[in-house]
Amino acid sequence: MRIAVVADGEGGGWLQELDEAPGPVRRVADLAAAVSEAEHARPEPPRWVWSASEDVYPELVRAGVRVARCHDTALTEALLLGYHSRHGEASSLGAAWARLHGLPVPDDPVRPLGEGTAAQPALFEADRSTLPPGTDRLAALAEVHADQLDRVARLPEPGRMRLLAAVESAGGLAAAEMSHDGLPWRPDVHDEILTELLGPRPPSGQRPPVLADLAARIGEAVGHEVNPDSPAQVLRAMAWIGHPVESTRSWVLERVDHPVVPLLLRYKELARLHSANGWSWLETWVRERPGPDGLRLGRFQPDYVVGGVVSGRWATRGGGALQVPKSVRRAVRADPGWVLVRADAGQLEPRVLAAVSGDGALAAAAAEEDLYARLAAHVGGDRERAKIGMLSAMYGQTSGDAAPLLATMRRLYPRALDYVDSAARTGEGGGVVRSWLGRTSPAPGAWSATVSGPDGERRRRAHGRFTRNFVVQATAAEWALVLLAALRRRLPDMPEGAGVVFFVHDEVVLHVPADLAGESVRAVAEAEAQASAILFGDTPVRFPLSPVVTQNYASL
Repeated sequence: MRIAVVADGEGGGWLQELDEAPGPVRRVADLAAAVSEAEHARPEPPRWVWSASEDVYPELVRAGVRVARCHDTALTEALLLGYHSRHGEASSLGAAWARLHGLPVPDDPVRPLGEGTAAQPALFEADRSTLPPGTDRLAALAEVHADQLDRVARLPEPGRMRLLAAVESAGGLAAAEMSHDGLPWRPDVHDEILTELLGPRPPSGQRPPVLADLAARIGEAVGHEVNPDSPAQVLRAMAWIGHPVESTRSWVLERVDHPVVPLLLRYKELARLHSANGWSWLETWVRERPGPDGLRLGRFQPDYVVGGVVSGRWATRGGGALQVPKSVRRAVRADPGWVLVRADAGQLEPRVLAAVSGDGALAAAAAEEDLYARLAAHVGGDRERAKIGMLSAMYGQTSGDAAPLLATMRRLYPRALDYVDSAARTGEGGGVVRSWLGRTSPAPGAWSATVSGPDGERRRRAHGRFTRNFVVQATAAEWALVLLAALRRRLPDMPEGAGVVFFVHDEVVLHVPADLAGESVRAVAEAEAQASAILFGDTPVRFPLSPVVTQNYASL
């Protein structure tokens, strides 16, 4: 059963069943209560249809209501537009409805930084749909939903796109839940780390003591005052001491033998920590609350963007959630009596390539716990060289040591290499490629037909490298989404705030009571098996997750 949902902005809204023929419209004063009742009224929960999970679901979650399934029309519209090489076009409910009626298409609404997270609570969004004033939003939603189902049904492989739309929508649910629950974060530990590395917190606008000392020492090493935060000044200083460089990138500076270089590199490292995860970041993104015995507990609550990257990987609106730097990871700690369960799908992309290409030899290697160790037997037992060879195949690296390794990979795994080579040729020729479920790469643009000569060739080869990796990376993102959707449905009943609290590419982290750790680990294993079976059927390829239970993320 599918039920359309529209919020009124005051805690209520309208509901309508959509299966076969639309049912009667039901006005409800308490939308959260009505959704909760319908969610639990039948053994099989409904699939909720709404304009965008990020506009409706966060308020349901704040009210203590979680749903199993939904159809997010904005996310689905973006997938369907992308399938027909219309990336970047507006995908809101109002945009989809306008296209149906031949009207001017409005731009998608701009979502302010942090809005919709638990740190920035708001009522149900009354209308972020961009529909014309006075439009019946429930009728528009039902019309756009029906049109999307029809467009999917007319695709060459509709079942795959249906699955992609379902797991993309499930990702929207998970994103709202993770943003609300947050990754457990100890503000006191974070402050200790910053103080250890940077010195005591300075007044606003001033450098921390350690950075100030490094800046002074850099000036002494050069012979005059230098602002290390200014690339232009650093470039002039390097030329002044007789070591001109083309940029201030770390790998460029590392080639220079001069006492100032270690100081500059250390300054860059600590300045990055101060700007990206310093005290201001801590105050902005970590919500603090008191714990037992005066313990300071907190939650890192980023604002996730589902499908924020063309390959289907997620992005965030600020906070840098998709990479927790090693320097601050020991601040990520489970609450007292709770644990973290981390599951990381190692070597995911090579395993995906084995599954989608149908290469029996690579699939046999991917049946092992360590795929690279199996490949190493063919390159003198050197596991690192085997890894370089496989990554070269997927990313199109042909220079240096990669060339002979790539030739070896091509001889050993011809079907796998032909799969990515074909994708590269399509990209070089100006075409588009698709993931396993149908996510489509962006078209290369006007240059593919208009730019000639060396520059045109360089651009075409670059796009070929992009499409070569797209068919693997986008499918890996799909596998991770299916895993996330399956895991949401398989976790045991949890108290408030427990469950999946972090998700990045090929890694999930759960925060659960210690007595539910065993059940959570089993749920991860079952979700992994289900994800592989749903996507690839009966395949010998393994996708080992190896869940680890710990109190401290830094120990993983």
